[in-house]
Amino acid sequence: MLLKALALRSIDEIPKIQEDVTKKTIIILKVTPLAQKSVDELKSSVEQLYEFATAIGGDIARLGDERVVITPPGVKIWRGLQ
Repeated sequence: MLLKALALRSIDEIPKIQEDVTKKTIIILKVTPLAQKSVDELKSSVEQLYEFATAIGGDIARLGDERVVITPPGVKIWRGLQ
């Protein structure tokens, strides 16, 4: 299993991120570059990643205002005490 930190600059990068997660890579994704270009593209990208993570049994969560973490199946994200 690997961990990658990437910056999302375009919605066109989503398939590569999905491929990496499928190959058991945890992704920490900085979304600020895309947010500065297009909030609509950012929303669409996050929706695609959420649907993907849910469909494969992975997990996705926001890390502050600038980052999202996406995990492959078998890796769950701790969200604190409820």
